[in-house]
Amino acid sequence: MKSRVGLREARGWSQATLGERLDVSRRTVNAIETGKYDPSLPLAFRIARLFDEPIESIFQPGNDA
Repeated sequence: MKSRVGLREARGWSQATLGERLDVSRRTVNAIETGKYDPSLPLAFRIARLFDEPIESIFQPGNDA
């Protein structure tokens, strides 16, 4: 699984920037990255599209960030 943090950092984006691009809060991005929150399926697909990655490479059941 690719690191969610690594994908964001490779683009030079802050959590706030990613949140703006996804229309969610910085806190939501932080919670997803730390494995404290599982995004809804529509949000997970938006994240995968934004990073141009298959959803399976970013999110896998039972795996934390």
